[in-house]
Amino acid sequence: MRTLLALFFLCLLRSPSSPDFDSVVVEGGRISGTLNKQGDVHIFRGIPFAAPPIGELRWKAPQPVRPWTGVRPCAVFGASPMQAVPHPFGPWSAEFLIPAQPISEDCLYLNVWSGAKTAREKRPVVVWIYGGGFTSGGSACPIYDGEATAQKGVVFVSINYRVGPFGFFAHPELSRESGRKASGNYGLLDQLAALQWVKRNIAAFGGDPANVTIAGQSAGAMSVNCLVASPLAKGLFTKAIAESGAKFSTPHPTLAQAEANGVNMAQSLGITSLAELRATPAEQILEKLPGRGPIIDGYVLPESIAAIFAAGQENDVTLLTGWNEDEGMVFAPPKSAGEYRQQIQLQYAEKATTFLTYYPAATDAQAATSQRAVSRDMSFGVQNYRWATLASQQAQPVYVYRFTRQVPATGQYASYGAFHTGEVAYAYDNLRFIDHQLRPLEPADAKLARTMSTYVVNFIKTGNPNGKGLPPWPAFSTQTKRIMVLDILLGAASLPDEAALKFLFSEMSKR
Repeated sequence: MRTLLALFFLCLLRSPSSPDFDSVVVEGGRISGTLNKQGDVHIFRGIPFAAPPIGELRWKAPQPVRPWTGVRPCAVFGASPMQAVPHPFGPWSAEFLIPAQPISEDCLYLNVWSGAKTAREKRPVVVWIYGGGFTSGGSACPIYDGEATAQKGVVFVSINYRVGPFGFFAHPELSRESGRKASGNYGLLDQLAALQWVKRNIAAFGGDPANVTIAGQSAGAMSVNCLVASPLAKGLFTKAIAESGAKFSTPHPTLAQAEANGVNMAQSLGITSLAELRATPAEQILEKLPGRGPIIDGYVLPESIAAIFAAGQENDVTLLTGWNEDEGMVFAPPKSAGEYRQQIQLQYAEKATTFLTYYPAATDAQAATSQRAVSRDMSFGVQNYRWATLASQQAQPVYVYRFTRQVPATGQYASYGAFHTGEVAYAYDNLRFIDHQLRPLEPADAKLARTMSTYVVNFIKTGNPNGKGLPPWPAFSTQTKRIMVLDILLGAASLPDEAALKFLFSEMSKR
């Protein structure tokens, strides 16, 4: 009798709904994963969350996943979304890029890392959304690995979404067939479908569907911004992390603008019908039809981000946001001081003197520094500062950072400093994936990564980054304007360039 009882309880413990068993049941069927080397994190890679968006499903909202029989192995990443084959460029070495293969339109897969022992644990969940300018990227980038975060008690999910012309292409015919009089935001619809999958399925991995944080960097942060703004995302998350990305000054294009661009691009291929477009090889689409990112389509985004937030119609979230010191993207040689001052005079007329007060050009070297700062602030600083300001004004909890660590590097990489994306491996404790020959990190970097990742995990768990043994991180407010400076010597400080950011936002909003 005791033997039978023991076998019965063993079967209960090894239930298919438990992530410590050989398989887990999700929408579509049963899946199996792998364990990390330490045996404390279950890893499931390449879980389909929607039907492959190929053939007739190209440029359609994601459709329900196709069921399978038996146990589907989920040990390797699914294909990255259709895009150009990656090559290192600028500050981004291989660990910041997707693998060279596989790359495919059949890309709607997600990945789960969980250290839960049973499905009843209800661990907090984070869903990671990658950057790449809405034209590249994928969840298989090494620095997006979720093991370290899962070891700290969080279920880590990373998702794929369509990019480029497959993710953001509008056309009047597509709008008509949609039944919603909208087209173009397929990449955002993929993200929404992945979040809906998480809500319905994450409990099987020991996650809490009521405690979900969305997080992203660059275009991933802009995606987070769109999801917080979208009425379609209501109830799918409660917290948001936006690293270097939002859209509060110049708005996204309207549906009419995007449809006109789509017609023009289709005509450049000599194609007028939707059937022909869907039959065109993906490589030809990729070459001829550039993707342009999110659209104010009246459905996913009813209005501009700024208008939605101004009306207080966004989804309520606790926010952690910020940007990096050296992420201005100036790939061309900088203008001389004289050329720069002349350009500013032409662009800003009577405001040029004020502009040059914040971004001066007394010498060529100072002008070069200012050009990088302007690029940083226009693309990121202004956007995330504005989001933090609005959140504070609406009494939403918000925490702001500035990542200033000059990441150690050699050769061509030595000049990039606290570069765009440089903080991600620190924030998720993934410095082990960094190429240490190109970037000979120091013991202080490991300490910074431990601290930053603890802040992030605390925020995911509770909505507050603070915790025992950590330097206090004050909430940002329009009164105190306190932020956390993330560096080898980290600590709270006043936002140093608020006046410049306010001025720049005011000018950008007029254009």
